[in-house]
Amino acid sequence: MPVLKLLIVDDSGVTRRRIARLALSKPQQAFEVVGQAADGKTALALAQELKPDLVTMDLTMPILDGVACTRALCAALPDVRVLVISALAARSTALKALSAGAHGFLYKPFTDAQFAQWMDEVVSP
Repeated sequence: MPVLKLLIVDDSGVTRRRIARLALSKPQQAFEVVGQAADGKTALALAQELKPDLVTMDLTMPILDGVACTRALCAALPDVRVLVISALAARSTALKALSAGAHGFLYKPFTDAQFAQWMDEVVSP
């Protein structure tokens, strides 16, 4: 099983650390957290350098929001899979993220089991 490179993008350090912990604890899939970013601009720069396989993306962030970042990221790295994780629960927000190229949407707050389920779905071809 290949190791998947994960980039975690969220303006909350607590959320970034939780996602890293959950991803690294999944026995059925090997992840390497290659980077973390607190804003979309930093995320794009890191993604260009690190070429992640998977990105978890918050929507509400400073400098560059998650929808714009997802759009730019998917244009630059067409094979990247993006899982949006956001507290914005409006259906229209989820649709915007998906139309920007996201492969899944998980609402905050989320349980460990919900995160594991979404990660399995996002990494499956």
